[in-house]
Amino acid sequence: MSTHHQILIIGGGTAGIMVASQLIKQKKAKDVAIIEPADTHYYQPAWTLVGAGAYNFEKTARPMSSVMPKGATWIKDRATGFDPDKNLVHTANKGDITYDYLVVVPGLAYDFSLVPGLGEAMDKGVVCSNYTNPKHTWNVIKNFKGGTALFTQPTTPIKCGGAPQKIMYLAESYFRKSGVRKKTEVVFATSGTVIFGVKKIAKTLMQVVDRKDINLRFYHKLVAVDADKQIAWYKLGKDITAGGCVVMAGEDDEDRLDDSFQYNYKDVKVTVDGDRYGIHYDMLHTAPPSVAPKFVRDSVLVNEAGWLDVNHQTMQHNKFPNVFGLGDVAALPTAKTGAAIRKQVPIVVDNIDLLIKHHKLGNKSYNGYSSCPLVTDYGKMVLAEFDYNNNFTPDPKLKRMLISDSSKEHWRLWMLKKYGLPYLYWNKMMKGKDV
Repeated sequence: MSTHHQILIIGGGTAGIMVASQLIKQKKAKDVAIIEPADTHYYQPAWTLVGAGAYNFEKTARPMSSVMPKGATWIKDRATGFDPDKNLVHTANKGDITYDYLVVVPGLAYDFSLVPGLGEAMDKGVVCSNYTNPKHTWNVIKNFKGGTALFTQPTTPIKCGGAPQKIMYLAESYFRKSGVRKKTEVVFATSGTVIFGVKKIAKTLMQVVDRKDINLRFYHKLVAVDADKQIAWYKLGKDITAGGCVVMAGEDDEDRLDDSFQYNYKDVKVTVDGDRYGIHYDMLHTAPPSVAPKFVRDSVLVNEAGWLDVNHQTMQHNKFPNVFGLGDVAALPTAKTGAAIRKQVPIVVDNIDLLIKHHKLGNKSYNGYSSCPLVTDYGKMVLAEFDYNNNFTPDPKLKRMLISDSSKEHWRLWMLKKYGLPYLYWNKMMKGKDV
């Protein structure tokens, strides 16, 4: 196997496969290699539905070999470090590999040490996460007998900032069907100050929250989990940064935190310990605290926050011009979603192709587009599409589905989520076709 490649990609997830596929199919690139140790490729956006019993987990998985683009070299190994001055990547078993151009897309990693006690509790008993084991989430939800159902998230960036509330809406609906809703308090605790950063979407979601009688807890920073006592510990405050980058504070929210807001827990049992507030739960769903993979964090490629330091419009590295990064690992101030990757990939592919052929970048610019398919009930969904400035930017093609306003709940959007998007993913995005 060659130890040098014209284009070397680290990561065989959505971004890595899409970049390789488009380079080979559209730009006729001849020497593309992907470093990826995993045997299985997952369509993770469907895990929300798996966690609610509405999708088969096995259908979200395919052999990695089946999605590797024809013409790409699969280096089945782990990247362990970089030497960008020498155009070199270290691997665990294959030695050093050099490149002309490098694309860094390994996704993100979970760091449970950021919330003490959560790692030991995760995916055991009544603590669950669609991010790690959606089948366990479904078991927890369908076996829930009442009490406090707590849905929460850390303050770190996470995959799809809206995901922690999607499963909550579905769980609440299931609790009604199973007959336990009347003896259940559904709580959403987040360090943000609004339910969603796009005002038009937030208006719809607040109507959903009111309809479902969900207890919202803003300004709540998750700091620890006591699985034995079933307590999630929080600190409260205006200076807390929200995780997920779509629930950030606005100037209009500065006066929202007062004593009544802090202590109005309705029927939820709360324990106070110094400056910490403990919410007692009978089931807990959360997103794991997320960071860039360690070999990326320990490199010279990251910014002060520990994420890959790239230009927000071109995704070219700010210090090393033959290095690009996109997807979850990139320091881009937008939601980390597959929809964002779908818009980022063509720009990176175009830039690399033009650098190879003409030694210059293209004119395409990424505007921060991302989207969160916000499932609000079985058979209902809102589609939040937005840019860096949190402007609502719906796709005009939605009108072909007879959807005039995707900021409102619609059954056709549910069909798009459950059937349309998986089809496009496997048959278009993974194949290097424009979507």
